[in-house]
Amino acid sequence: MSAYAIAYLDEMNVNREIVTYLSKIDDTLKPYDGRFLVHGKDSEVVEGDFDGYCIIIEFPDMEQARGWYYSDAYQNIADLRINNCEGSVILVKGVPGNYQAADLLSNG
Repeated sequence: MSAYAIAYLDEMNVNREIVTYLSKIDDTLKPYDGRFLVHGKDSEVVEGDFDGYCIIIEFPDMEQARGWYYSDAYQNIADLRINNCEGSVILVKGVPGNYQAADLLSNG
């Protein structure tokens, strides 16, 4: 089942370190079959406040998502983002194709 790395970055200081991070992250995803689904600020806010960057990266499963995030390759560049951005990053499992919202009630 697919898993996702999702980031919401309130602020980003676009500087030399971020340019380096962006130029290197794609190579860290390849061994884990990660691919960008969403990457940027182009959004339409329909509820609440949202004025940052949304990033969604898909992986084949949670094992691959964790493998990528904790890999030496990614951890070697993570501080370039962390030191220049404010926000949150999560890893989350996807749902099966036949999932319905009410399934949450029986799965806790």
